[in-house]
Amino acid sequence: MTGKAQPLSIKIMNTRAVGFFVAVTLPIFALASARAELKWEQTAIELHPGLADKQAVGHFKYKNIGKTPVRFKSVHSSCGCTAAQSQKDEVPPGEKGEITATFNIGGRTGTQVKTVTVETDDPTQAVTVLTLKTVLPETLTITPTFVYWTGREEAKPKTISVKAGKDFPVKNLTVTSANPDFLVKVEPATTGEWKINVQPKQTDHAMATQLTIQPEGPKDAPKFVANATVTGTPAPVSVVPAPASVAPTPVKVAPTSSPGTH
Repeated sequence: MTGKAQPLSIKIMNTRAVGFFVAVTLPIFALASARAELKWEQTAIELHPGLADKQAVGHFKYKNIGKTPVRFKSVHSSCGCTAAQSQKDEVPPGEKGEITATFNIGGRTGTQVKTVTVETDDPTQAVTVLTLKTVLPETLTITPTFVYWTGREEAKPKTISVKAGKDFPVKNLTVTSANPDFLVKVEPATTGEWKINVQPKQTDHAMATQLTIQPEGPKDAPKFVANATVTGTPAPVSVVPAPASVAPTPVKVAPTSSPGTH
């Protein structure tokens, strides 16, 4: 009797085990199939703005290919010169959208790389880093951008060198000083290079100026700036006289009497 009942017991146990497996795994599969998932068209963009552009804007597009909504927790850029913004706070299943990254060019030149960090409740990838690479035209290289004179230094001219980039055809430069107490003179060096001689009229007191450098030739060419400063005469150093030496007080010594003297 015991030998015949054993297969039935095993069959019942196997059925229970299968039922338990199904009961545990079905919610997991259902949860996985119902998850949110944000798919990006690209996470890196390279832009080439023109000379007249003041901003460079990257559009990072996405789509929710999951079964549940995706919520944005935060979107922030790597520096203050770049602003990042999302179109919406929540993306329903099947919908598309984009994150815009706006880079303010200002006086920057060369290649600029900025990032935008996006945090969502997407369980597959909660954090995504977007990269915005902006290749700016090489315009003018100004060296140095700041010259100065110390107090009591002779008011001799100092030179700022300017070189035009290969894709920036400059014919000449016009330089003006915001302060008439600084004299400026532009001299051509070699092709595409100039020297700006800056000279203060005096150095006995502090003053400063901003130099505006306007290239002539390229259409919509931006203006550039350099700065010059006189720090002024340093404050005189107070000299404290040493205390007068005190002469030693003479000590009177009473004479001693000779032996036998009364």
